[in-house]
Amino acid sequence: MFGPAVTIATVGHPINPKYRGYMYADPVTIANNCWIGAGAIICPGVTIGENSVIGAGSVVTKDIPAHSVAVGNPCRVLRTINEHDMKHYYKDREITQVDLDEEADLR
Repeated sequence: MFGPAVTIATVGHPINPKYRGYMYADPVTIANNCWIGAGAIICPGVTIGENSVIGAGSVVTKDIPAHSVAVGNPCRVLRTINEHDMKHYYKDREITQVDLDEEADLR
C-alpha cells in the first residue's frame, strides 16, 4: 500500500560538481505486503523487506529489513513488528471480529 505523494527515485547524480551532468540508475525493490506512508521518499538502490511499514515523510536512504517499522529522515528502523501488532490496530485498541466484519462489508 502506498500513501499519497510517495516518491520512488531510481536515478541519482554524482556529488562531484565536474560530473553532475551524468546520471546513474539503481533499482528500488519493495517486497510484498509493505505499507509506505504519505510523502515518503525512497532513494535509488534501496530494498524494503516484506511486511515492513515506512512512516509518513520518511526519507529511505538505506535498506530496511523485513518485518520492520521504520521512520524518519534519514529513515531508521524503530522496531520489529511484533505480537502486539497482530492483535491491535492502534496503540492498545484491540482488533475485534466486529471490526473485521465491518471492514469486509465495506469491500
